[in-house]
Amino acid sequence: MASSDSGSELQNGSINEVEKKENVVEPLRLPTVEEIRGQDIWNNCVTRSVVSGVMGGGLGLVMGLFIGSLDNPLNKDEMTGRQQLTFQAKQMGRRSVNSAKAFAVMGLIFSAVECVVEKARAKHDMTNTVAAGCATGGVLSAKAGPRAACAGCAGFAAFSVVIEKFLGHN
Repeated sequence: MASSDSGSELQNGSINEVEKKENVVEPLRLPTVEEIRGQDIWNNCVTRSVVSGVMGGGLGLVMGLFIGSLDNPLNKDEMTGRQQLTFQAKQMGRRSVNSAKAFAVMGLIFSAVECVVEKARAKHDMTNTVAAGCATGGVLSAKAGPRAACAGCAGFAAFSVVIEKFLGHN
């Protein structure tokens, strides 16, 4: 009986220690001046948009290099090794520049619209993502006509929601 009493006391003792650790209140840490300035800079929609555009351009550059490397010349059998290498390098360069431009514009538009909608609504939720996706898709496909703009809006908004759910931000 003595061993069972000591076992229950041991369990109660460990539970009390856990409760004591959970009840410890850490002191409140106020942000430093540098942290506040950094937050103010990052909360600026222009800053967010430019950074997103630059990052999108970098991603597009890498994607273009990868996709451009997969292009094969049509008359590969008639070309020398040097000509194939030159063709491949030019193709990768063209693809990289085009992809970088497209991704930069996409990132800039999406980020700008999302930031403006978020500031106007004073909320950070899925509605901002849907509005930004719709605006981005609509603007990017507007040259093809109103039907394409509507399809771009719906498609990009749906894609944005899927990505947001996958990343778990909202």
